[in-house]
Amino acid sequence: MASAGKRQTRFHGRVENQERSCDHPGCEAAGEFRAPGSRRPSFDGPGEWRWMCLDHVRAFNTGYNFFQGMSPDEIADAQGPYGGWERETRAFSTRGASPPPRWADFVDPLDAIGARFRPRRDEERKDGRELSGEDRKWLKVLGLGIDADRRALRQRYLDLVRRYHPDKNGGDRSHEKALQAVIEAYTALKARPAFA
Repeated sequence: MASAGKRQTRFHGRVENQERSCDHPGCEAAGEFRAPGSRRPSFDGPGEWRWMCLDHVRAFNTGYNFFQGMSPDEIADAQGPYGGWERETRAFSTRGASPPPRWADFVDPLDAIGARFRPRRDEERKDGRELSGEDRKWLKVLGLGIDADRRALRQRYLDLVRRYHPDKNGGDRSHEKALQAVIEAYTALKARPAFA
């Protein structure tokens, strides 16, 4: 059988030896468990807790509603995948007594970080239509640049079929793999929006 000391310390969240009494009106038991003290948006933990005994913190947790007093839009924002990220935390705050992080004034004059995530100008089509990585791969198979249109695509396909097809090159079957790649590339590209 467990001792009385072990039984009292088994509850997660218990803060012992704080000499506090329960904040519930009329309760004289020790306040060893903390509960949020307010629902203000500025709630930041320490200093704003209510201290309660085990029975009253259980009752508090049973009836606690995080969304109480919020409008439907505020609830949807809080439940969204980015809920809470728009608030500035103390670690990243530029206001207040604490100094900002050492990297807060970081400048990237050569755009070395941002450029990695933007397509390069020489990799964009003049007509503005986007190409996937697969589209670019098929264009290389056909030996075409990224600005090729549907007419250039068709012409290049016909030229390569004439070059690689055994019926057109005297029965030479050594280019069958290249012919298959050309046919596969043309079939994939002609259905793409960039060549519509």
